[in-house]
Amino acid sequence: MHRARQRAETRTREWRHRLAHEAARLMAESGIRDYHQAKVKAAHRLGVHDDASLPRNHEIEAALREYQRLFQADDQAVALRALREAAVHALEFFATFDPRLVGPVLDGTADANSPVQLQLFADDADAVTRYLDEHGIPAEARTRRLRMDRECSEDVPLWIFSVDGVGFDLTVLSPLALRQAPLSGVDERPMRRASLAQLTQLLAEEEIAGYDGSAPAR
Repeated sequence: MHRARQRAETRTREWRHRLAHEAARLMAESGIRDYHQAKVKAAHRLGVHDDASLPRNHEIEAALREYQRLFQADDQAVALRALREAAVHALEFFATFDPRLVGPVLDGTADANSPVQLQLFADDADAVTRYLDEHGIPAEARTRRLRMDRECSEDVPLWIFSVDGVGFDLTVLSPLALRQAPLSGVDERPMRRASLAQLTQLLAEEEIAGYDGSAPAR
């Protein structure tokens, strides 16, 4: 009985590994941005119907980093740098809303199809709407569900638009959320966030690393 259980656990781990890498490949090659969508599609392709074999999001993210390193290193690094530079301009533009960069552009898994994701903070969410209107930026209004902590989830305003071929994704939160970031959908920890000063420092460190002949920081 014990050996049978061990064999079953080993098979489950192997399938989780295969599914994580297939989901990562789909994200890298097909532009899928949603981890759940990627893992479900990978399971369908590989004929897996056991939920216990589905990888966690952080396993897919690790596989995605490995795939990008092995197969897309140069192109992905160029795209990431361009998106981070676009994020600098966006952080400057939305300075009145204490913006923070989040998501793949910050964590280093973004590619040419990734949007620049920002969190803006305002007591009145309509202030962001008015700001976009005043500057002639046509944006699509949506909502996004975020886990604010382990007990509470909220539907928050989301604005989507593009400028010069770069997609932007603005989530509007209460200023109280500056104290504690919502939980990441990847590892369920508080989201990593960067201010303009922090992103500028990251870019400078990458440039120095490049001059030293080191790999760019991710």
